[in-house]
Amino acid sequence: MKKINLVLVLSCFVSFLASGQTLFSTSTGQVSFYSDAPLEDIEAVNKAAAGIINGDNNEIAVQMRITDFEFPNKLMQEHFNENYLESEKYPTAVFKGKIKEAIDVKAAGTYAATAVGTMTIHGVTKSVNIPGTIVSNGNQLKLDFKFPVKLEDYKVDIPTIVFNKIAEVVEVTGSMTLVKK
Repeated sequence: MKKINLVLVLSCFVSFLASGQTLFSTSTGQVSFYSDAPLEDIEAVNKAAAGIINGDNNEIAVQMRITDFEFPNKLMQEHFNENYLESEKYPTAVFKGKIKEAIDVKAAGTYAATAVGTMTIHGVTKSVNIPGTIVSNGNQLKLDFKFPVKLEDYKVDIPTIVFNKIAEVVEVTGSMTLVKK
């Protein structure tokens, strides 16, 4: 069922799913975020991020359900979904773009890469540049990335009562192993 959902979701928002192209994909990518605040550090991980890279033109897309983020504290998870990210109203986060550097992800090697595109969180779409590393063996890609997200850019409101508990900028880290299809 998860594979069927992955294919349906990715085909809806990735325009390059045409036959004859070299595609690498995963439905088990890991994306986490960390908020370093004066009173409390907050972290969560999502182990069900879907990702796809077109090896012919270096287009890339990543999508994840907001409710798939898991917190060590269930109350934090509830507040995150209900009060901050409003996951019923905005159920997914999406990145669509292209790897800026002219690299051949079908050839074995390690590449510094920057994905340039748009990211949509909390119903807000912004242009972003995401630095990372791609390690390829020709049949599989290991993608690692890390970048900051400023909450106010995505209209995520932080109530003044918990302002000291949540950082204004969170660090997003990801790791995905995409397999050639």
